[in-house]
Amino acid sequence: MVAARLAAPGAPFAVEDGVYVEGPRTLREFVEATWAYGERPFLVSGDGDGGEARVVTYREFFDAACGLARRFVDDHGLRPGDRAVVAMRNHPEWQIAFWAAQLAGLVAVPLNAWWTEEEFSHALDDCTPGILLVDGERVGRVERWAREHRVPGIVFHPERQAEPGPASSSGPANAARLPDGFRVYVPDTDPYLGPPPVDVLPEHDATIIYTSGTTGRPKGAVATHLAQAGAAMNPRYYAAASALGRGTVPGQGPTPVSLTTFPFFHVAAFTSFYSVMAAGGSLVLMRKWDAATALELIGRHGVTHYAGVPTTALGLLDLAERVGDPLASLVMFNTGGAAAPPEIVARLTAAYGERVEPRNGYGLTETCGGVLANFGAEYRAHPRSVGRPTPATEVRIDRPDADGIGELWLRGQSLVRGYWGDEAATREAFTEDGWFRTGDLARVVDGRVTVVDRLRDMVIRGGENVYCVEVEAVLHDHPDVLDVAVLGVPHPALGEEVAAVLRLREGAAVTVEELRAYAGARLAAFKVPAHVHVRQEPLPRNATGKILKRELRERIGKRAGEGISCG
Repeated sequence: MVAARLAAPGAPFAVEDGVYVEGPRTLREFVEATWAYGERPFLVSGDGDGGEARVVTYREFFDAACGLARRFVDDHGLRPGDRAVVAMRNHPEWQIAFWAAQLAGLVAVPLNAWWTEEEFSHALDDCTPGILLVDGERVGRVERWAREHRVPGIVFHPERQAEPGPASSSGPANAARLPDGFRVYVPDTDPYLGPPPVDVLPEHDATIIYTSGTTGRPKGAVATHLAQAGAAMNPRYYAAASALGRGTVPGQGPTPVSLTTFPFFHVAAFTSFYSVMAAGGSLVLMRKWDAATALELIGRHGVTHYAGVPTTALGLLDLAERVGDPLASLVMFNTGGAAAPPEIVARLTAAYGERVEPRNGYGLTETCGGVLANFGAEYRAHPRSVGRPTPATEVRIDRPDADGIGELWLRGQSLVRGYWGDEAATREAFTEDGWFRTGDLARVVDGRVTVVDRLRDMVIRGGENVYCVEVEAVLHDHPDVLDVAVLGVPHPALGEEVAAVLRLREGAAVTVEELRAYAGARLAAFKVPAHVHVRQEPLPRNATGKILKRELRERIGKRAGEGISCG
């Protein structure tokens, strides 16, 4: 098997004591290796800015990251273990700021760029950073906290500042008006000084990444350098396995050009940019998602790899089919961040055959990105599976039922060590011997993992388990359905009933009764949604593409509880 060849003793992805033998041990070690790519293009941006694309080479990136890392140490007096918050759009400077923190031995804290001031303040109170690295759009949301705690900030792209603050005495005369303590970023790209001379060890903390908070307050998941180094190896393993599966030699052929549409603060983006950086490829950036712009960028830059949440992936396929775009340069179509409906791989195969390889997978904030992946022929044959684990990841199904379904537990190199300042949450999520309780229900067949549903989102209707993902997949297959969420709502006798919230395609004329009949022809009667709510506006999602079912439940639960069928 491919896995055995790649992970055998002496092979590139051999594992000893749960750790990749040949991989880097720290993120500083990982990023220092990218210096060798020199003048290859790394970061390509410019859409929506009204000008030509901006290209940052690996050498320019690395020199700028080293310069900023030196500033952290020399100008701000920061030391290894201090926290550095990164909060900005997918600018090239996000990567410079993040990797500068790693080169200085700081703990990078990427925050959700779409949070409100209150949400930012909660995370800032929690992680107590020593410096804030923000773009102009985020300044107003962190200004009050920074002033009260006397924490300095560096501002990237101040021209985008939505609400200018008081005049700043620092920076050039034409700099944006910034709050006291904030300075405009001025690159230091001296190519001879390198990173600051600090010790960065595998056991040191590298990142704090906050969970998405779809079920409550976000928690800060803390990953060591060794864990993130393992996360950087995982996509390299899958790239090699994919190449062998296609009958080609890993590492040969053109370098990847990836349109990575995940926000950089999300772990799904880490999986993408780790993979690209390891191969010396290019990241094509988008200011915000727009399918037409994505098609234009794919054609203009010869994009080979697409990576995004299922919602944007379906939007891209819709538009490409309507305008007849062959997506000629694409060889990989990767989705993550949320459950991928089987419709994606079916449509991709119908439109482009086997030329474009489909890939999806599974990962969490607590796994530092993808640790399971399904791709190529196996994905086409098993479109509901999230694939097989990496060599450095163990899988266990806890207390499986008669159908083999139980909670998915994971253990391995890339798992976080726990939650920042929250020992109770850490004990609840991790067993004493290192297994992480994912909260997802899954089964394993022939080594392939299929996630059935979220444990807490599963609907229990009169004692029968209804897995929302299964019902969502059936409704997604209806040609008039654009988006769908299935959830449980209260019922006085059954405990819960199944409800579906749908958004239809433009011009669709299907009725609620027809949708229920469609589901009834494919599902057991107890799984068919008793309540169907059709809405015109998009389903509410967080910045990483996950549907906010709490919000939907609050909106429709009362109506369903009163026995009113939503139509």
